[in-house]
Amino acid sequence: MVIMRRVMRQVTRWVVAATVLPLVLAVAAARADTPPSPPVPAIARAWPVGVRPPVLRGWEPPATVYGPGHRGVDVAASAGEPVRAVAAGRVSFAGRVAGRGVVSVALTGTDLRTTYEPVTATVEKGDEVAAGQVVGTVEPAGAHCGASACVHWGLLRGETYLDPLLLLPPWLLDVGPSRLLPVLGVPLPEG
Repeated sequence: MVIMRRVMRQVTRWVVAATVLPLVLAVAAARADTPPSPPVPAIARAWPVGVRPPVLRGWEPPATVYGPGHRGVDVAASAGEPVRAVAAGRVSFAGRVAGRGVVSVALTGTDLRTTYEPVTATVEKGDEVAAGQVVGTVEPAGAHCGASACVHWGLLRGETYLDPLLLLPPWLLDVGPSRLLPVLGVPLPEG
């Protein structure tokens, strides 16, 4: 009886390996044949809320499609605060998903779309929006950010989530002011 159980376990392992291994190899081959995606252009002209709001939780890409991670960034906001489009585009969705308000904007001239939640929309699907235009207001605090309100800002290319902070040019990120260095060997202007 013990030998029979061992044999059955081994056969089960072989069957699983024979079933799973080709799938793993197919996924790896598909990834190897997939050209790298183009970089995210820094086209944002505004943060979704505030001027330089604190990032409460950053981008944590999942290791697998359904794996754990954080598919966007959470930025501090107050309930009722206006939420703005970070770049020009067309509203591709404005409504409720799982009890939360969501606004999604397809960015003009790109294959990217941004999402903002929880937001009470002030725009409708199909509306053209300009960078900095209000698309909704922050809904009261929910379970996503604990006791405080926040906006979850996401970025997608197709079905792939990307770091939305890549949309921000350096002058919109809190990286400090530019510093000019002296040019040696050039005379100072008179005057």
